[in-house]
Amino acid sequence: MAKNLVYDIHDKPKFNNLIVFAIQQLLAIMAATIAVPAIVGNGMSISAALFGAGVGTLVYQLFTKFRSPVFLGSSFAFIGSMSAAFAGSASMALGYLGLLLGALFAALVYVIIALVVKFVGVGWINKLMPAAVIGPTVALIGLSLASAAINDVFSYGPKDGNGAFIMTGNIWVSFICAMVTLVVVVLCSTYGSKMTKLIPFIIGVLAGYGVALIFTVIGYFAKVDALKVIDFAPFTNLVADGVTLKTFIDIPEFTFLTAAKGIKDFDITYLVTVAVAYIPVAFVVFAEHIADHKNLSSIVEEDLLENPGLHRTLLGDGVGSFAGALFGGCPNTTYGESVGCVAITRNASVATITTTAIMAILISFLSPFVAFLDSIPGCVMGGVCITLYGFIAVSGLKMIQKVDLEDNANLFTVSVILITGIGGMAISIGKVTITAIACALISGILVNILLNKFKKPQA
Repeated sequence: MAKNLVYDIHDKPKFNNLIVFAIQQLLAIMAATIAVPAIVGNGMSISAALFGAGVGTLVYQLFTKFRSPVFLGSSFAFIGSMSAAFAGSASMALGYLGLLLGALFAALVYVIIALVVKFVGVGWINKLMPAAVIGPTVALIGLSLASAAINDVFSYGPKDGNGAFIMTGNIWVSFICAMVTLVVVVLCSTYGSKMTKLIPFIIGVLAGYGVALIFTVIGYFAKVDALKVIDFAPFTNLVADGVTLKTFIDIPEFTFLTAAKGIKDFDITYLVTVAVAYIPVAFVVFAEHIADHKNLSSIVEEDLLENPGLHRTLLGDGVGSFAGALFGGCPNTTYGESVGCVAITRNASVATITTTAIMAILISFLSPFVAFLDSIPGCVMGGVCITLYGFIAVSGLKMIQKVDLEDNANLFTVSVILITGIGGMAISIGKVTITAIACALISGILVNILLNKFKKPQA
């Protein structure tokens, strides 16, 4: 067992503990997983996305021989691609078909790269992306999410001309709920008992939700809208048409069912549009795949690119992503939130991840539970995300510690990645958007190759 872990990859916690740990992982990945279909819109189902994430994770675990403790959730990188699929479609059904075709194109990119890795090895990956490149890139993944966490903390309220939040009544309420969540998570992780340290997010979310509930109840009695932090609409929608079977159990609206109706509108021009929107992004997500697995390897103290092997993680990610899109429409990817949860709780048990995947599939049918998750205020999740995203950033910085920054080749490589990434150097080429992280990574790779090309070997 790695010395910094409570549960190693192959450890299986007791059943009761396993369920609790799985709920915590679910809370960690929940907000982002259901946010993607909500952002894309066009009637995409949140519960179907949750189902797809569970299926995709199980597929990934099968390909990686249950050796990689990470959950696959809806990928934010493909939001632009998904929107392009709908924008270029002649009908809603064709748009859904485009989601599946796009996910298939992305999966094929992963399969091709996996085959190359299988026969050539990972040596070229380590040369192309050494610690001086991967470390700051991992840090950027966490730092790039920082604004999202803070926007969640101040879930609603006005800003001044400089973009700063104006601390009105509702902003203070949101801030208090977020800080209660954050403080409880930090205290439980640092000073809690063994079990408490393993479930700090569950305790933190419940504490934040409890405070938000108190404010909301007072707001309804006092008729003060600023105090109504929790939106009860997800619960009231369950009984909008009376108490029926759907109030308790409902079948998600799977993407492939709607996509089948779009076949009659399909043409080659639309296929090209989808291919152009998805394939370049798949290469970008491949780079993030490497960064996530390098980060996870440092946490579990095993090189996952060697065992189970990068070709297996790529196949698992690619095929799992398509499987997830088949049901939920959203291509999946390994989640930094999941990696952060593993790092903070020191629970790398793959059994926990597998149970989380099964639980995600099951609860996608349970209307009340989906409604509860949907009702968790953004400010509460913001308090959790500060710690999750922070750990991702710090993990990258720890990798940089091992880099010799007295060497100008390393110094400038790290500098270029951090500044281009934090500066937000994203580029749009037609319908393809290369994210700031991808631009930073590409810039870092080029600078690293250039500087080391002319580097004189030391005696």
